[in-house]
Amino acid sequence: MRRGLAGLLVNVALALGALFTATPLLWMVSASFMPAGQASELPPRLLPNHPTLEHYATLFSRLDLARHLSNSLLIAIGSTLICVALCGMAGYAFAKLEFRGRERIFRLLVLGMLIPAQVGMLPLFLLLKGMGLVNTMAGVMIPMMAPIFGIFMVRQYALGIPRDLLDAARMDGASEGRLFWTIVVPTMRPILATLATFIFLSTWNDFLWPLIVLSDDARYTLPVALANLSGEHVQDTELMMAGAVLTVTPVLLVFLVLQRQYVRGLFLGSVKG
Repeated sequence: MRRGLAGLLVNVALALGALFTATPLLWMVSASFMPAGQASELPPRLLPNHPTLEHYATLFSRLDLARHLSNSLLIAIGSTLICVALCGMAGYAFAKLEFRGRERIFRLLVLGMLIPAQVGMLPLFLLLKGMGLVNTMAGVMIPMMAPIFGIFMVRQYALGIPRDLLDAARMDGASEGRLFWTIVVPTMRPILATLATFIFLSTWNDFLWPLIVLSDDARYTLPVALANLSGEHVQDTELMMAGAVLTVTPVLLVFLVLQRQYVRGLFLGSVKG
C-alpha cells in the first residue's frame, strides 16, 4: 500500500515537473499563431482567439528566413556527417590499433579538452583567415569536424569491442577498411548516434562562432539571423516566437528520431568507460 502510494506521488511530481518545464515551449508555439499585439496583453492569453500564420509568412516572404534555415541545415548536417566519420575512425584507432606514440598523443588530446573553446577562437580565426576560409560555410564547420570530446567518447566505447572478434576477422582475410565498416561501425552504432545527435544540436544552436566567422548577411545561420531580427523587431513578440519555433523544431525532430540510440549510447558509454 505504502509502496503504491509512494509510486503515485513520484509520478504526479514528475508529471507536474514536466508540465512546468514544457509550459514556456507550449506558450511559445501558441504565441506564434496569435495576431500582432495579442501576446503582450495583460493578463496574458494562453491560446490565440483567432489563429493566424501571418508571422510565419512574414519570416519566409519578407525576411528571407528560408535562406538562413538552409544555411543552418547545410552546416549542421555537413558537420555531423564529417564528425561522425572522422571521430569514428580516430576513436577506433586510439582504442584498438597499435602505433607508436598512441598513448602520448591521446593524453595530449585529453589535455586539450581542458582549454575553453573561447580561448581558441582567436587563433582559429587567424588560421582560417590565412587559409581564406573566413566568411565561408567550411570555416563555420571546421571546429566541429573532429572535436576532441567526440574522439574521446568513441575511443572509450570502442575499448569494449572484443579483440578476439577483430582478430578472427583479420584471420579470415578481412582488410582493415572492411573490418572497420562491416564490424566496428555496426558495433559502435549507439555511440555514433549519440555523437551525431550531440554535434547536430550543438552546431545548430551555435551562435558565437558563426557570428565571428561570417560577415555576409546571406550566409548567416538561423540563430545569428534571429538575433539580428530581434534588434529590428523587438516589439513584435509574435514574430519572434514564430522564429523561435522554427529554430527549435528541427532539433526536437532530430532528438525524437535518435533518442533511443542517444540514451543507449550514453548509458553503455558510461558503463564501458
